[in-house]
Amino acid sequence: MILPIYLYGHPVLKKVAVPITEEYPEIAILMDNMYDTMYNAKGVGLAAPQIGLSIRLFVVDTIQAMKKEEEDKGIKRVFINPVILNESGDEWVFEEGCLSIPAISGDVERKAKVMLRYLDTDFVEHTEEFDGFNARVIQHEYDHLEGKLFIEKLKPLKKKLIQGKLNKIKAGDVNAEYKVKLYRL
Repeated sequence: MILPIYLYGHPVLKKVAVPITEEYPEIAILMDNMYDTMYNAKGVGLAAPQIGLSIRLFVVDTIQAMKKEEEDKGIKRVFINPVILNESGDEWVFEEGCLSIPAISGDVERKAKVMLRYLDTDFVEHTEEFDGFNARVIQHEYDHLEGKLFIEKLKPLKKKLIQGKLNKIKAGDVNAEYKVKLYRL
């Protein structure tokens, strides 16, 4: 089922998410719904806060963004209760966007590698290092679990330039090609 994506300005996007257990209600359905929602919005990652749930869970599928000959370098995975153990390597700049902030993108610096401890769909623990685009997407989605948005990592001038667009999103003046949820006081 395709769920609405919560947009910039909604308080759930600024909360630090809480861990879950395997007793979390209908977890398998939730994961499927998150993938459906992400694909419908043409995203490569989606964190639970983006669908209004302040829990430590995100899904990623970078395979779809890879060139045909590099698809084997991509990942399709669910990350439950992830913890970043280390970020390393050179910082590199890449233009990021976010399904919760439609039509806005900007250059973000992130480390090239991330060491992550997480639970898989069977709640089995893994510790794994990711690099390149996979690391970037994981770091972006992990930020959502910490109540952070990519726009906070933009340079001051870029932040200033997009402020009007952010205000429009908050006010409900947004044109997204997917189902969204606005925050209304």
